[in-house]
Amino acid sequence: MPRGTGTRTERLLPDIPDESAIPDKLYFRIGEVSRLTHLRTYVLRFWETEFPTLRPVKSKSGHRLYRRKDVEMVFTIRRLLYESGFTIEGARRHIAAGEKSPTEQAPLFQAPVDLTELKSIRRELLTVLTTLSRKC
Repeated sequence: MPRGTGTRTERLLPDIPDESAIPDKLYFRIGEVSRLTHLRTYVLRFWETEFPTLRPVKSKSGHRLYRRKDVEMVFTIRRLLYESGFTIEGARRHIAAGEKSPTEQAPLFQAPVDLTELKSIRRELLTVLTTLSRKC
């Protein structure tokens, strides 16, 4: 996507295939999971430390081998964090509780005041600014 086009969210969250797009294989290497989920490998490694349910096995040579259930868990974590606005701790609790719909956690960013109140505050600040600029 060219620079400056689309919103930040659109640039960060390209269209990702759903869990049905997972190939029918026993094991996936970290690069394959990265391509499937559109996540960087370091994100996957970090999530392994944060989510106890995400534990790929390691081959004799030390390569991470994700099973299908691990790949499905990555899709779930991605959906909770990026689409539903969960924090890592909230997503961890949600997964541990085994709930299916992310309805319990409030949105992460919510405006505490309405637009009319903001306009009123702005007017007051402008009057303070003009008063201060006259004194200087």
